Amino acid sequence: MVEGDSLLVPQDIYLKSGIYIGTKFKTRHMEQFIYRTRPDGLSVLNLQKIDERIKQAANLLANYKPEDILIISRRENGWKAVKAFGKVTGAIVFAGRYPPGILTNPRLDTYFEPKIIMVTDAWPDRNAVGDGLKVGIPVIALCHTNNQSNNIDLVVPCNNKGKKSLGVLFWVLANEYMKKRGLIKQNEEISLKLEDFSEE
Repeated sequence: MVEGDSLLVPQDIYLKSGIYIGTKFKTRHMEQFIYRTRPDGLSVLNLQKIDERIKQAANLLANYKPEDILIISRRENGWKAVKAFGKVTGAIVFAGRYPPGILTNPRLDTYFEPKIIMVTDAWPDRNAVGDGLKVGIPVIALCHTNNQSNNIDLVVPCNNKGKKSLGVLFWVLANEYMKKRGLIKQNEEISLKLEDFSEE
């Protein structure tokens, strides 16, 4: 598939997590990230492109302080990963129902003004994507082969349904964010282990 040296983590960590496994349905938005379609109809995402987009997401997030970053996961499969990411980086996390109006209604006690949003799935998290668009801040979205990518500034292709896949993605992203912000050295890893982000 790809040379392991050029990836953020050894290739087998990605492969074991199933981060590249797509669905049987693919949208035209996601075709550019698909490596091939298996005989059983499942699309396989390009691992190199996944890794490149994680790097791009880390570079983009590193421009912002943790308290200016909002991470959202409506679906339960991402809760452990996003909570661990928030714990390590200090980013604000909503795991569960996204509260309406928190970005658009200054009269709410819960109102705040993040500078960037990241969602684990563009479809169930579409209200947050819409709010990001309304207030004019960048939106990063994890997208599976069956996602649309309208109104998204940076698409990160991945298996966004799998707990292990999301665990690996947010663990890698947390490491890269902390390095780029100068909070850990280039050869170091964050204090939380991969299993703290992922269901075994």
